Formats: sequence, structure tokens, C-alpha cells
Amino acid sequence: MRSVPPEFLPGIELSARLYRDAVRPLLSRHLPSLVHTAALLGPGSEVLGFDTARSTDHNWGPRLHLFLRADDLAASGETISALLADQLPATIAGYSTNLIAVDDQGTRHMRPANGRIQHAVVIAEPGDWLTGQLGFNPLAEITMLDWLATSTQALAEFTGGAVFHDGLDCLEPARRALAWYPDDLWRYVLACQWQRLSQEEAFAGRCAEVGDDLGSAIVTARLARDLTRLCLLIHRTYPPYSKWLGSAFARLPCAGRLGPVLTAAVAATDWHDREEQLVAAYETVANLQNDLGLTAPVDPHVRFFHDRPYRVLHAERFTAALLDTITDPVVRGLPLTGAIDQFADSTDALAHRTRSRLLAEALYRPVQ
Repeated sequence: MRSVPPEFLPGIELSARLYRDAVRPLLSRHLPSLVHTAALLGPGSEVLGFDTARSTDHNWGPRLHLFLRADDLAASGETISALLADQLPATIAGYSTNLIAVDDQGTRHMRPANGRIQHAVVIAEPGDWLTGQLGFNPLAEITMLDWLATSTQALAEFTGGAVFHDGLDCLEPARRALAWYPDDLWRYVLACQWQRLSQEEAFAGRCAEVGDDLGSAIVTARLARDLTRLCLLIHRTYPPYSKWLGSAFARLPCAGRLGPVLTAAVAATDWHDREEQLVAAYETVANLQNDLGLTAPVDPHVRFFHDRPYRVLHAERFTAALLDTITDPVVRGLPLTGAIDQFADSTDALAHRTRSRLLAEALYRPVQ
């Protein structure tokens, strides 16, 4: 008979219970003087709070990051892992603690415990783990390249999640340091996002004019995506990757009025309907930008694209206004490509820290 799955529990709460009810008591009993930090960070829908019952079918379960000083890791890391394998409870909140890798990609599935538990408690030194996760160590100096070479998905994964105990006093300072871009870099990534809009805002109309309705719809969807990312940046929220972009946007204060407009733009089957919705979206987001007070107010109203009958915002006006407020000459001299995921759209590039840093270095090193 097929077993009934337990009631769904968000992964962050499941991780908190794993630490509170199982891992911490074992450490207190067997290694009472051990200083440690415990958290759930990094990849995973639960880290961003987007997991559902569907998420439980792979790469999900009672898991935890346990951070130790380098000398404690060398002296006790294997002992702790063995202790957890031998003494963790078989389940937490009804979910098996035995997570078994079942394919070449290391995808983990929960299985009933049979002997030693193959647990999902990662035991690591924080500096090494942070460098592997982000491509740099935020406990040291954070450079302009560090910011621009790191995807907003990776930044969201590190500043999201939860820290359950920070005995090493390492994660909370690092998360505060990466909570949001430095001011000049925020203005820069905003300017680059407006620049992206300016480059395509006339194309949806032009495609429709030559009878390419599919092309018009594709461009409209691209513009909606860029507006969505722009709203997240305006609200100082790291945009996640495509799967969760709409979900993250839905949490913003502007989503109630702007979400239906963008949805209607993407769903429209006629160019004039698309344009009406895009115009409303442009002007709404333009006012959101002005409300930040980062620049002198920029006229938020649309106008025709030169002598052509397409209404556009001429979003490059916002780009220029933002660039004029940047005080760091190095940042002002950067190309208008933006951070790594504003100009690169390949998962195999963005999720690979070495590749993403090499791409960013190729663009930014000559400027520094």
C-alpha cells in the first residue's frame, strides 16, 4: 500500500526543526563546547519561500548547513557527520531524514531509513562555503567585480533562507553586507535595466506593423519580464531566476495594480491591446522610479517613437538621469551592460561561479 505523505511543511520550518529538535541536542550532548553556526541557505525553492508540496519530490527534505571553524572542521567534521548518520531520528515532522542521491546530478530523494542515515547536513568552513556559493568571500572586502559578477539569484539565495544560530558570528554580518547593492551600483543597475527597455520598446509595434504578430507577442513578453525585474530592483529586492520571477514580483507593493496590466499585455492577441497595457505599465513604473527620489523627476508620460506610430517611454531618459547622479567615476565609466544577469541569460553561465566571473571580468576589468 502506498504511504500517505505527511502534511506539507515549508522547508525552512522543516530545517529549523531538524536543527532545534535533532542536530543541536546531539551537538550539546556530545560536543558541548563546539562553537558553530547553523542555517539554511543557497539553492532551493524553500530558501526563497516558494516551495510547495510539489517541491518535495526531489532536492528537498530535512537539510541544514552547519558551519565550523577550520580547525574544528578538521578535528571533528567527520565525527559529527558520523554522529548524525548514527543518531539522527528517522523522520522530522514525518519527513525522512535519509536523503539518497539517485542520479548523476546528485538529485536527492527521501527514502525510509535503513541502517545509517544519509543525512543532508552540509558541514563546512564558512569562508570556503561562501566562496563556492558566491564566487567570493563577503567576510573580506567586497569589490565592484564581486557585486557585478554575482547573479541576483545567488544573492537572493544567500540573503534569503534563515540563520538559526550564528555562534561563529559570520553569517549575519555577511548577510548584512550583501543585503543590497551599494548606492552607486544600485543606480547603475537601475540605469542598465532602463537601458534594456529603451532598446526594444518600439519593436512590439514594428513587428505587428509588418504582420509578425508572434514577434510582437515575444517582444511584449520580453518587455514585461524586464519591467518585472525593474520593479524588483526599484523595491530593493534581488530578482530571482525565471521560475520564481513572477512569484517574487507578486510580493511587491506595486503588484496589485501592475500585475494585471502586465498579465493583460502578455495575454493580448492584438497589437493595439498590447500597446495600451504596455503604456500603462511604462507610466506606472516611471512614477515608481521618480518616487524613489534618486534623480530629478523625469517626465513619466509616453510619446511617439520619432515619426512612427508606436507609443514608447523613451526609457533611455531614465538611464541618463540615473547615470548623472553616480558619484564614483569608475562606476560611471562602466558599459551599460549592467550586472551579470542583465546581459547573460544562460543557466550554465550564471550558475557556474568561475564562468560568470570570467564573463564579468572581460567586460569590467579594462574600466578599472
